[in-house]
Amino acid sequence: MAKHVVLIGFMGTGKTSCGRMLATRLGCGLVDLDKYIEAKEGMSVPEIFAAKGEDYFRAKEREAVREVLQRKFTVIATGGGTVKDEENFRLLKERGVLVCLTADVDTILARTERRGERPMLDRHEDRRKTVEELLESRREIYARADFSIDTSRRSPMEVSEEIVDFLRVGGYIRA
Repeated sequence: MAKHVVLIGFMGTGKTSCGRMLATRLGCGLVDLDKYIEAKEGMSVPEIFAAKGEDYFRAKEREAVREVLQRKFTVIATGGGTVKDEENFRLLKERGVLVCLTADVDTILARTERRGERPMLDRHEDRRKTVEELLESRREIYARADFSIDTSRRSPMEVSEEIVDFLRVGGYIRA
C-alpha cells in the first residue's frame, strides 16, 4: 500500500483513538497532526492559539502536512480544520485515502465538553450553535472524502474494522 490513510472530520469524532486502533491493525505508524505540531512548538494547540493566533497555527499545520506526507505508509489523524485549507486537502487526497469520521452534534458535545482543550469551541458561549455552524461550514469539504463513517455509536475498534474492510474492498490493502 503506497497511500497513507488520512482521517479527517470534526473534532470529537474519534480521529486519534480510531487512528491508534487502525494503525495497530494495519501494522504501521500513526501521526496525530496536532500532537506533531505540539511537539515541534513545545506548547499545546490551545496555547499556540492563545499566544500566536490561529493564522500562525494554520501555517504550522500546512508545514506539518507536507512533512508527514514524506513518511512511508502512515495513518494520519488530522485536526478538524486541517482540510479547510485547499492545499492541505489536495496534498492529502493526492497521497492518501481520505476517511471522514462523523458524529452527531450531541456526541461531539459530549466528547469535547472539557473546556480549555478546544480553542475553536472555547471562545463561544453557545457550544451547540458553534458546533452546528462549523459542521455546516465544513460539510462540503468532508463530503469529498473517499469514505465516511459515523462514529457516534461505535467503538474505535468497530470503526477501525469498518475502515479496514473499506480499504480491502477498495484494493488499498490486501488480506
